[in-house]
Amino acid sequence: MQETKIYVEEEQAGERIDKYLAEVQEALSRSFLQKLIKEGKVLVNGSSVKPRYEVTVGDEIFLQLPKPEELETLPEEIPLDILYEDADLIVVNKPKGMVVHPAAGHNSGTLVNALLFHCGKELSGINGVMRPGIVHRIDKDTTGALVVCKNDKAHACLAEQLKVHSITRKYYAVVHGEIRTEEGVIDAPIGRHPVDRKKMTVFPKERMQSARTAVTHYRVLDYRSGYSLIECQLETGRTHQIRVHMASIYHPVLGDRVYGPEKCPFSYLEGQTLHARILGFQHPSSGEYMEFEAPMPEYFLKLLEKLKLKMQE
Repeated sequence: MQETKIYVEEEQAGERIDKYLAEVQEALSRSFLQKLIKEGKVLVNGSSVKPRYEVTVGDEIFLQLPKPEELETLPEEIPLDILYEDADLIVVNKPKGMVVHPAAGHNSGTLVNALLFHCGKELSGINGVMRPGIVHRIDKDTTGALVVCKNDKAHACLAEQLKVHSITRKYYAVVHGEIRTEEGVIDAPIGRHPVDRKKMTVFPKERMQSARTAVTHYRVLDYRSGYSLIECQLETGRTHQIRVHMASIYHPVLGDRVYGPEKCPFSYLEGQTLHARILGFQHPSSGEYMEFEAPMPEYFLKLLEKLKLKMQE
């Protein structure tokens, strides 16, 4: 059993405890935290509460994370593009079309299945049996760098870095429309769509109770022929964040049929043109800052050549 103490600060007072914990413990899902609260594994000032409890300044939250259950997800011999590996973690370049962890409809062929074969039992158990080692995720059709932890100490360290937004995450994307400004910031809360529960959407700040803070910084690298090549740096890491944010300013990611046009002008594209190129963090053991670059996928480079868009370093 792993135990964690958290103290509520003034700017977070008034939030539901399940939402608050999901924000400060980004490696844990809100549904998983709700389950812990209902099981009495979350105590506030020594007493159990309900998920709708609103935290107040100075609350002492005692969080008990259960030991991981026996893993049921099976190892599969799936090739991995490994950018770096040591005793604490592994950084992989995830290919397009690969789901990160098992879920309904995706019980095999996931990154977790591949990691179980490669790492054996050397994966952290903080996020449960279906997501061993997974600190953060990228979408099925997003490519690029992703870090996975081999032990709970490394996982907790990187989860803390995610919480304080000190991890560097830079993505390249091709979006619809020519963005003529050099750079910009999208500061718009993201939450579950009120009608289509499979989608996310932005909310006005006066309705923050329905969403979570989300900030994306973008820089325009090139634009022409009705498209722009941009670099996005995440300050937060919400579900579908870049896709939702770019769509909210009327520049959806090319190939994204969920948040953009249903018909893609390039029929060979399989999902959004989005690549997690740079990932940087402090190593959980040495404390050294390390940064990794996932090479641009071939389909992305061919598209840039076709559109005559140029990358700038």
